[in-house]
Amino acid sequence: MVERLTALDASFLYLEERDTPMHVGGVLLLEAPREGVSAIESLVTARLALVPRYRQRVLEVPGHLANPVWADDPDFDVDYHVRRSALPRPGTEAQLLELVSRLMSRPLDRGRPLWELYLVEGLSGDRVAVITKTHPALVDGLSAIDIGQVLLDVAPDAPPPAAEPWTPQRPPGTPELVAQALEEYLRRPSAVIDTVRSAVTDVRANAARLAGVGRELLRSAVFPAPHTPLNATTGRQRRVAVARADLDEVKKIRTVHGGTVNDVLLTVVTGALREWLLSRGEPVVGSTSVRALVPVALQDADASPGGRVASFLVDLPVGEANPGVRLARLGYAMRGVAQEGRSVGADRLIALTGFAPSTMHALGVRAARGLSRRLFNLVITNVPGPQVPLYAAGARMLEVFPVVPLARGQGLSIGITSYDGSVFVGLNADRDGVGDVDVLADLIEQEVAELVRTSW
Repeated sequence: MVERLTALDASFLYLEERDTPMHVGGVLLLEAPREGVSAIESLVTARLALVPRYRQRVLEVPGHLANPVWADDPDFDVDYHVRRSALPRPGTEAQLLELVSRLMSRPLDRGRPLWELYLVEGLSGDRVAVITKTHPALVDGLSAIDIGQVLLDVAPDAPPPAAEPWTPQRPPGTPELVAQALEEYLRRPSAVIDTVRSAVTDVRANAARLAGVGRELLRSAVFPAPHTPLNATTGRQRRVAVARADLDEVKKIRTVHGGTVNDVLLTVVTGALREWLLSRGEPVVGSTSVRALVPVALQDADASPGGRVASFLVDLPVGEANPGVRLARLGYAMRGVAQEGRSVGADRLIALTGFAPSTMHALGVRAARGLSRRLFNLVITNVPGPQVPLYAAGARMLEVFPVVPLARGQGLSIGITSYDGSVFVGLNADRDGVGDVDVLADLIEQEVAELVRTSW
């Protein structure tokens, strides 16, 4: 029998539109490998055996009689998925981010396995970049493995993987797909009704249910999100910006003012959004807020970490001028989330997943998908990573930035990842609606500096 996509996985395909591609991106900056980017290219090819889904494509069932199925791609071409590019001199960060913006604007080809990887040469400082695009349908839990994860090793001299031959299995044809769907219907007559409902009329409710929406979300859902410049008609083009912070400085802020690292980072984003709104001439008063959807990894009732990531709505108090008060308010709100959902701590999450930032950010996107855009203004994902160096083909990874996709009507998403003593923030914005996202990135770094100044 074929392996069928779940209703939630299928919903990502049914709801995806040209203007809102749902792939999750990542930008990894590495030292240039001694053997050049060809070494990374060879590493990807060798380790594809560890991610079998990356050589499979989605086959639609005629008439939507059942959810689509996964099938080996008999025409799989690694050279299509792994591409090389180069920046013109001087190879600045601005040039790299412009390339990332263009790549993130393009949807993945549905007729091929749903991922792409770009190897970018020509960066200043003798560096290379690895840009990844992965569809959330490939990620179905905390145990999932993505291509970025299998590329990274904890030692620069990790032995090369053994080559494994691969022969694709014959994909099912149209008659076989229909026959299997009908057979499934005969065994379980409700299957077709469930499929049609999830595919057409009830995808949003189904996605919200599977995402594990908590009581906090239901309480907030009674009141729509406030109107902000972050919500507008979403165009086809994106603009990506990045910000950085020192993790020790963030921990110092936490020690002095209380709360968690996540509370501090949400406070930093809140302060930056406040200043950004003011810079645009938007009215900001004491009661002004911006509602963020914050995915949180949860543990099961038996206290063991599971594969669940739930959505929680958090009102960011952008109207509060005092950063200390902002941190206290957000800390109180997030304590309620942790108590209600039994969230997984950073150390346990790293131990459970290794370093799988794209996987975790994709799970956050899955948790948000299907919810009405009227409920929140933006999505903020935060994924902790290991505080030791990682390597790809012997080259040390220096920085890593997530790029979280936009839903329809959403002008901005923010992904945060910590790694090797630093915090890296990736901002993905609609080019028309939030074209000044680089200003917001600068404000994030300024907010960290301001909180550090008040902490000494």
